[in-house]
Amino acid sequence: MGITEFIEHTVLRPRLRQRGCLVVYDPERRYKELCVQLMNEKVQLIDASNSSLESRSGALMALRALGANHGKDLDGMVVYVPSAKPMTPEAMQRDPFALYVACGEVFPEDDADEYLNLCLRAKPDHATAIRQLFHANPSPTFAMVDSVGGGISWPQLKVLLGTDSARDILFSLLVPTKLQLDALKSSDAWAQEAKDLFAASFGCTLRTKGKTHSPICDEMWQTLLFSEFAFDLPAELPAKLSDVMRSASEARPLVDDLCDRLRNDNRSRAIYVERAMRVEQDMGLPEACSHLDDLGIRNTFLFEERTFFFKTAAALMADKLDDVRAPLARYRSSVWVSVGESQSQWAVMESALELVEQCDDFDRQLLDNSKTQLALVDFYTSALREVDRAHREFEQAVSGLLLEPGPIADVVAHARSKYRRLSELIQASFMQHLGQGSWPPIGRLANADVFERFVAPHLKHAGTRVAYFHVDALRYELGVSLEKLLAEDAPVSLQAAFAELPTITSVGMASLLPEAGTELRLAFEGGTLVPYLADSIVSTVAQRMDSFRKRFGARFSEMRLGDFVQTKESVPMHVDLLVLRSVEIDSQLENDPQETISLLPKQLSRIRVAVNKLRAQGFNHVVIAADHGFHLNASAEAGDVCMKPAGQWDYVAHDRMMLGLGVTDSHNVVLQSVRLGIRGDFASAAMPKSLAPYSRGLLYFHGGASLQEAVVPVLTLKLEVNKPEPRVVDVTLTYRNGAKRITTRRPVLEVLWSTNDMFELDRTLEILLEAHDAANEVVGEPRGSMVEAASGLIHLQPNVRLQVPLKMSEEFEGKITVKVLNPQTLVAYHAMQLETDYTV
Repeated sequence: MGITEFIEHTVLRPRLRQRGCLVVYDPERRYKELCVQLMNEKVQLIDASNSSLESRSGALMALRALGANHGKDLDGMVVYVPSAKPMTPEAMQRDPFALYVACGEVFPEDDADEYLNLCLRAKPDHATAIRQLFHANPSPTFAMVDSVGGGISWPQLKVLLGTDSARDILFSLLVPTKLQLDALKSSDAWAQEAKDLFAASFGCTLRTKGKTHSPICDEMWQTLLFSEFAFDLPAELPAKLSDVMRSASEARPLVDDLCDRLRNDNRSRAIYVERAMRVEQDMGLPEACSHLDDLGIRNTFLFEERTFFFKTAAALMADKLDDVRAPLARYRSSVWVSVGESQSQWAVMESALELVEQCDDFDRQLLDNSKTQLALVDFYTSALREVDRAHREFEQAVSGLLLEPGPIADVVAHARSKYRRLSELIQASFMQHLGQGSWPPIGRLANADVFERFVAPHLKHAGTRVAYFHVDALRYELGVSLEKLLAEDAPVSLQAAFAELPTITSVGMASLLPEAGTELRLAFEGGTLVPYLADSIVSTVAQRMDSFRKRFGARFSEMRLGDFVQTKESVPMHVDLLVLRSVEIDSQLENDPQETISLLPKQLSRIRVAVNKLRAQGFNHVVIAADHGFHLNASAEAGDVCMKPAGQWDYVAHDRMMLGLGVTDSHNVVLQSVRLGIRGDFASAAMPKSLAPYSRGLLYFHGGASLQEAVVPVLTLKLEVNKPEPRVVDVTLTYRNGAKRITTRRPVLEVLWSTNDMFELDRTLEILLEAHDAANEVVGEPRGSMVEAASGLIHLQPNVRLQVPLKMSEEFEGKITVKVLNPQTLVAYHAMQLETDYTV
């Protein structure tokens, strides 16, 4: 189809049929003959070329006739105006033919109707040649345009590859399927066609003399990738690369389109990565471009990613946060997210950005929201705790990352310093109010009243079954994350409670016992702190569980949370009160906070699994409580320690509080124990004014008084016994087109949720992804922006492939089973066997 036929049949005639009236503005008088061809016995042409007055009169009469006879004698009118289309309201008021534009259609209507764009649409297979023609002659004739491409139609390539358009042929030559490659191997007669197509499309000539697919494909890949890189480079190409063949500048839209398609198409993504890395290495691009600090924005090659990362890190360090967001958004969809160690560093960058933003925002809000103790507490529980969440998730992202000197270490230090500064401001305000007030805050929920308030009332009713979770070190912001997780399965309510001081496990767990609000007291015996409930010692787990057993007898049972999740046995029906104990958060962070903080999402998920299991076993209510919170002191420095106040101190609680007798000084607050809700043998309690402990080098601590340590969550759920049948879910895992060996500790898996159910198409599917060894221990967990930091969940869209990086344990090598798990039941949707084959 020639350009005139294309414009007439795909642009002008359809618009004329649409409204019956078409106004053509043509200052170059290019389309007059086309308008004449539209005229027939039922279509009238009004030509404004000669007499404006006659054309106005004729147009008005034609419009009246068109409206009056309803197509009997006239079913269309074309108004040809040899002047520019009016673009402003004022110009339209002066234009006598604007009336007909309002009544009908107009040409040109928008940028798509520009002459160049019409020609590109008419000859998409020769876009580069069309652009070259317009570059040489801004207004080529129709004949010139029709001469582009001649009769070339690539017949052999169309048949062999089973595709029609030039772009699809080029794509298939670059990444042929097995059937297409076999067809190309059957003959070499297509080779010259391929070279001609390449020349017509890219404006340059392949130099290879080869007639087989391999050499032609290799040169096509190098030219394509280098062309995109060169087009995007803001500076001049290095002298070493200036003579390397690249596409004509007019081919840039085709180059960019093909590269985007190759990177984004799941069938070609892995091949693109392999080809780009080979071209980068063969051409020595990192060395040739080592002096350049701006490589543009298109991520053609892997070495460019480092430059982007360094610039982003510098922007974050300078608090130019807008300059951090754009590269982060680009990297989320980058083909290089699945390659190398950079994915972990970008995840840290993203977490650091959120943490810095949170710190800056709340720094501005703190003064207005901390004028009283209750105002500060309410600010913390409603909003300020988000800073602790952002910091925890940031440290989870940093966990396991090798922080060698350089940009990533600087980013980590910068984000930590922001959090440290804000945390100290919050703590200073908190301690000032505590020194003038009391603990728990007057009128607020004391943790020692949780059992009587939330558990005991349910047990008054026969047949009501209650599960009471004792979770060690579940601080308030974790409770908020847990609330969001549990809300997927049942209505849940969250309240803030205020922990007993000192915030250590033996005291905090004792405060969760029956009648703790009135009967709990502390004694100093044998050099240690001993909690009593009335006259009974409740220091150990066994002693605390005995207090329940004495009160409820056979109606009571208890076990560790992990045992409950794993056991296949049901809780006996005569048990109305089940206490589930979890110490994993505290024990993991006590042992190695920097490495084990990434395990926190697993503990929250385990609670969710337990809740769903309780529902299945007929429990009616769930109450989740904690003994104390914690503070992460990841930016601890050599001098980060508080000097102890003068006095006689009988007991030091986890290096954050001392009990005995002494006086306040410049570094410490000393208060009467009774003001802090501490009943027992101690007259006073001393606490650091800052978040520093009494010992050096503590990265994780609790025991003292701070919002992070002493504000804890209470979550309550009412369970519906009837639960819908589980959905049948088709989830599959793949790794590198079926490979069974992983050669890196950061492998990238592809997850696909397939469904044809129309009711599923607007939903998401929650999954957990874990790599297990032969003993069913977790040796690999997902990383990246697609993983919820608080829960470890991944949300799948229906029929959309998602690439998920795994972080494998540094110590493990051997066979693994990667599982896609239902987060409610831990039942596997899919499992895949792999084996490590690391290159050292």
